[in-house]
Amino acid sequence: MYQHSGISGAPTERGVDLVDACTRESIRLLERNLVGDGILAASVTPQAEARAYTRIFGRDAAICAIGMLGSGSRRLYDGAIASLDALARLQAANGQIPKYVDPHGAEADFWYLGCIDATLWWLLAVNEAKQHDPSLVDRWRQAEERAINWLLCQEHQRFYLLQQNEASDWADIMPRSGFVLYTNALWYRVKQIYDLPHLDVTRAQFNHLFQPYSQDYPNDRRTRLLQHYVRQRGKPQDLYLSFVNLSFFGDEGDVFGNLLAILSGLAGDSRAERIISALNRAGVADPYPIRAVCEPISEDHELWRPYMARHQQNREFQYHNGGIWPFIGSFWVIALAMLGKREQAQRELEKLALVNSLDNWRFTEWFHGKTLAPMGMAGQSWNAATFLLARRVVEGTARPEPPPMPLVESA
Repeated sequence: MYQHSGISGAPTERGVDLVDACTRESIRLLERNLVGDGILAASVTPQAEARAYTRIFGRDAAICAIGMLGSGSRRLYDGAIASLDALARLQAANGQIPKYVDPHGAEADFWYLGCIDATLWWLLAVNEAKQHDPSLVDRWRQAEERAINWLLCQEHQRFYLLQQNEASDWADIMPRSGFVLYTNALWYRVKQIYDLPHLDVTRAQFNHLFQPYSQDYPNDRRTRLLQHYVRQRGKPQDLYLSFVNLSFFGDEGDVFGNLLAILSGLAGDSRAERIISALNRAGVADPYPIRAVCEPISEDHELWRPYMARHQQNREFQYHNGGIWPFIGSFWVIALAMLGKREQAQRELEKLALVNSLDNWRFTEWFHGKTLAPMGMAGQSWNAATFLLARRVVEGTARPEPPPMPLVESA
């Protein structure tokens, strides 16, 4: 069993020192992981090269860009812009942003069943860049239009939510398909930013489908049918479902998707409070922020897929199926801060600094959710970039309008 030296209680001098140290180390790591065409997903090692982590990933680089743009480092700012440029250059003819491009910006990959969230995160990062520098307003205009058109082609024309295959977003060996919580939380935010049609319907259908136990009964019969399957087999909970398909759904408790629903303003204040309380009860941030799911999918569960055992990677409490991901922990910190839970947010930020510091500032990709064994790649860029963003939000120094992630809205 791996041991840890935890941080608990009120903010401490040791914790503040760790936060300062993590800020310095995060900037150093990101600057080391820069290449001419942008930010690599992880530091260059033989293991990272073998697993293609030494690439500019659409979602990783876009998430990193949001953190890097306001870092105060000119190198990181320029690296963020270069990343967005590299992804735009190899945008597919139909408008899709690649899963990744190689570090020389010459070859793109789009994954097996498609990669829907790279396009969403790229649009969010492009918007962030334009807010930092209005002179960039036309830099990606045509690429933005193509990207939005591609996403609109994935949108159901009655629910006005995105549809996708399973294993086709960041959790690329998880069986979420149909209407997926994580993806549609991002889609709602994109629709807000770009003033896309049917925003109110998207919000209403999001809450009907992913929280089907509410008292708000939908008029649409197709929505009622999807709710019926969940109500027949599921049980009421405070968290949004991770996905809803025709006759099956995910109730494992997708932490990232629920946090993004809060940050996108989809949850509303009272539901956001219930989500945070449910995550606290599930202990997802103990000892480190944060476990990817509340209840991992076991091999005897009906949602288990053979590909989840590939490389023994996605078994219970591993990888996307309950591993501890520090970069998601940053969104946990941001959500707490934006809900006014400043003291808890500060404590969780200190824990985040601690987990990034383990093994001589390894910035480990993920940890086993039970044993705490360090897993995955060293020098994970989005650990560092999202930590910088989380600190700015906690300290109130993030660019206030518009915010780095959306402000919470009332339901």
